[in-house]
Amino acid sequence: MEKIYSFVVHKKLKTNNNLNMKKLAVVALGGNALLRAGQEGTIEEQQKNVFTTIKFLFDLITLEHNFIMVHGNGPQVGNILLQNHAGAKVHGIPEMPLDVCGAYSQGFIGYLIEQQLRNILPSKDLEKGVVNLITQVLVDKNDPAFKKPTKPIGPYYTKEEAAKLAVDTNSSFIEDPDGIGWRKVVPSPFPKQIGNSKVIEKLARDGHIVVAAGGGGIPVYYDEQKNLLGIDAVIDKDHTSALLASQINADEFYIFTDLKRIVIENGSAEGKVLDVIPIAEAKKYLKEGRFSAGGMAPKIEGAVSFIENGGTECIFIHFPDTPDEPVYQTRIVR
Repeated sequence: MEKIYSFVVHKKLKTNNNLNMKKLAVVALGGNALLRAGQEGTIEEQQKNVFTTIKFLFDLITLEHNFIMVHGNGPQVGNILLQNHAGAKVHGIPEMPLDVCGAYSQGFIGYLIEQQLRNILPSKDLEKGVVNLITQVLVDKNDPAFKKPTKPIGPYYTKEEAAKLAVDTNSSFIEDPDGIGWRKVVPSPFPKQIGNSKVIEKLARDGHIVVAAGGGGIPVYYDEQKNLLGIDAVIDKDHTSALLASQINADEFYIFTDLKRIVIENGSAEGKVLDVIPIAEAKKYLKEGRFSAGGMAPKIEGAVSFIENGGTECIFIHFPDTPDEPVYQTRIVR
């Protein structure tokens, strides 16, 4: 595939700027951390969730870091698709393809994150620029994922509701492994290159907070005439975050999740709680299919990818449900 300048993988920038002496962290925030299961999805709910998330983030990632935030968009992009479908059905408004809906979600969620960052920064006595970058991510249009949708998006439905929507919208639905309900699934190709990664790294190392590659990035590919085109898919944000962290030589990689502990069945009622997972063990569990394709598997795969490409460790951090709840962490290490 021919590369254009903004997609070229590059080496770490070298500069004497003191800000660049700080550690560079990539932080992956799940879409469910911004819109929780069971919520209606009102703007007030999402503003509150984002504020809580950012405050929690600042309590853990301190002044020793420059960082880049990559957010998920599973619930939001699914809702945008439904709004598109309803507008077309009721008012005849042309429906937008999935890549455009992903771009909508990048702007919408990035706006919320930037706004709440600007509300929190003064209380931390910090003056930082906050930059949102609408980010395109190259994928292979022949990726096998296009023939087997696995990425859950949108709200949860009952089995009966999902069956009706599958017919009405020509979509596929699967049951959540935790039994919460049924969700729409779409293709999730593997990211190949992050657009404007040099710009993202430069801004972050200069001390700005960068929100980039939201929702895993807008999936794009080059046609035979070398024109850049969008394609119907949602890239997993954990795979994209890991690739970005590797491309920019990030020092640390964090994945924030609503999952408290990573547990593997071992014959006991409680199972085996994994607090530290050596990379060889993580790869073994992946090969055995111990993690769900639409849930924990891409997160573990992202962690493994980051470490195999030079990273030291990936840290999974659980969002506490209450202020008194302990902060659970799991580390994937060499």
